[in-house]
Amino acid sequence: MTEGAGFHAGDAGDLPDDLTAAEAGMWQAFRTGSVYDLSSGDTVVDDPHGGHPWGPERTVRARIVCWLLLDGPPALAGRVSSLKLRGVQISGSLDLAGGVVVPYVEMRGCRFERDVLLPEAHFTTIRMVDCSVPRLEAARVHTEGDLHLPRCRFLNGIRLTDAHIGTDLMLNQAIVHRDRSGRSIAGDGMMVGQDLQAELLESHGELSLRSAKIGVSLSLRGARLANPYGRLALNAPQLSVGRTLYLTPAGVGASMLSGATPARGTRIQRFECQGGMRLDDGRFEDAVDLERARFTFTDDQELSLRRVQTPELRFLGERPQRGKVVLSGARVVNLVDRATAWPGPGNLHMGGFQYENLVPQGPFPLTERLEWVTAATAEYNPEPYERLASVLRAGGEDEDAREVLLAKQRRRRESLPIAAKLWGYAQDWTVAYGYRPGRAAVWMAVLWAAGSLAFAHASHPPLQPGAHPPWNPALFALDLLLPVIDLGQVGVWQLSGGWQWLSAAMILLGWILATTVAAGATRLLRRN
Repeated sequence: MTEGAGFHAGDAGDLPDDLTAAEAGMWQAFRTGSVYDLSSGDTVVDDPHGGHPWGPERTVRARIVCWLLLDGPPALAGRVSSLKLRGVQISGSLDLAGGVVVPYVEMRGCRFERDVLLPEAHFTTIRMVDCSVPRLEAARVHTEGDLHLPRCRFLNGIRLTDAHIGTDLMLNQAIVHRDRSGRSIAGDGMMVGQDLQAELLESHGELSLRSAKIGVSLSLRGARLANPYGRLALNAPQLSVGRTLYLTPAGVGASMLSGATPARGTRIQRFECQGGMRLDDGRFEDAVDLERARFTFTDDQELSLRRVQTPELRFLGERPQRGKVVLSGARVVNLVDRATAWPGPGNLHMGGFQYENLVPQGPFPLTERLEWVTAATAEYNPEPYERLASVLRAGGEDEDAREVLLAKQRRRRESLPIAAKLWGYAQDWTVAYGYRPGRAAVWMAVLWAAGSLAFAHASHPPLQPGAHPPWNPALFALDLLLPVIDLGQVGVWQLSGGWQWLSAAMILLGWILATTVAAGATRLLRRN
C-alpha cells in the first residue's frame, strides 16, 4: 500500500499491510465507533504528562490517524465510525490542515510527540481531554460543535486566531505555556457560538483575545494568568461577550456545574492575574464580575477598562498594591463595589466614567466615597464630583449630593490664585459655597447681636439736631449689615474713632454675606 492511498468500501474487510498491532486495533475500533483504550491501569504509568515512557505497544503514527479521519474505512453495519482514543501515544506531527473531518473525535489521556496542526480544518466536534501536546496550531479552524481541551497541557502555546467554534470552547484546568512570541493562547478574532469556559486555567504568557466574540459567557473562574515576560497577562480589547465575563473564584476538586455555588468545605481558588489586563472597548451584555479577584501589577501595569460598556460592573476584588485601575470613558448602569477594592490616590483614573446607580457591598460611607473620587483626580476635575452628586441625587440622597458638590468647590479652591482662594475661604466659612444657606442666617444673627451690644455704648451725636429718629442700636446694626435695605439709621448719626471702623467692618461683612448668599442661590437654581 502506498502512503496516502484511499481506503474504499470494497476493501472494508481488509486492513492495510503496514499497520502495527496498535494501529490495527485503532483501525477496527474506528469502524465500530468504540473506545480504543491502551492504558495500563497504573495511574503513574498512564499519566500523559509524566516521565514514564510509553513503548511501541501504545504508539500509533500520526499519519494513520490522519488517514482514518480524512479518508477512513466505512463503519460496520449499524455502527457510526468515530475516533475515540485513550492512553495512546501519537508519533509524528498530526497534520490535518485544511482537511474536512466528518467523524467524531475524542482523545483522552493521550500523548502527542509533536505539534497538532489544524489550521483551516473543519470538524463536527473534537474533544482532547487530559492530553499532553507540544503545541496546538489551529488558526481559522471551524467546528460545528464543541472544541474541548480540558486538563490538557501545551508546552508551546495554542493558536486559535480567527477560529470559529460552533458551540462551546472548553479550556478548564488546562496548563498553557507561552510560544516564541510570548503568547500562551492566541485567540484574536475568534468566534465562539456559546460559552468559553477556562476555569482553573493556568496561563504562562499573554492570553490574547483581541476582538474575540463570545456568544454567551466567558468564564475565567479560578484561573491563574501570569506573564512575567511582558506587560499584559490578558490582552482583550474590543472583546464582545453576549452575557457575563466571570473573573471570580472557583471550587477546586469539586465536580459541579460551571457557576454553581461550591459545596461546604470545598477549597476555593480565586481568579489571579500577575500582569496587566486590557479590556478596552469591550462590550458585555450582562456584567463584568470581579468578585474576590486578585491582581498583582508592577508600577507600569494596569487594569484597563477604558470605554467598556456593560449593565453591571462588580468591582469587588482585592485592592491592587501597585499599578493602576483605569475606567476612563467606561459606561455602566450599576456599579457594585466595596471600599476596600479601589486603589489609592494616583492609581485610579475615572475621567469620563459614567454610572447610573451605586450598589455598595458593605460599609461605604460618604467620606470614603469622596476619598474615592479624590483618588481618581490627581488634578482638579469637576466631572467625577458632578457624576457622583447626580447619582446620589437621583437616589434621593440630596444631603449627600450637596456634600459632594461642596467637596468639589473646596478641591477647586486649591487650584486658584491666592486672591480667589481667600475669597473661596470666605464663601466656605460663611455659607459653605451656598450649599448650607442656613449658615448665613446664623452669621447674620451673631453679627447683629454683637453690633447691637457694641453700639449701645457708642457716642452718637446726630448730624442734624432736631431732624433725626430716635437712636436704636439694634436697628443701626441691622441697617449696616443689610447693604440694599435702608432702615433710616445709617447717615443720620455721627460716629468717630473706633466706632467708624466698626461700622465699616459691619458694612463689609454684610456685603460678603449678601454676595455669598446670592452666589449660592444662583448655583442652586442652576443645578435645579
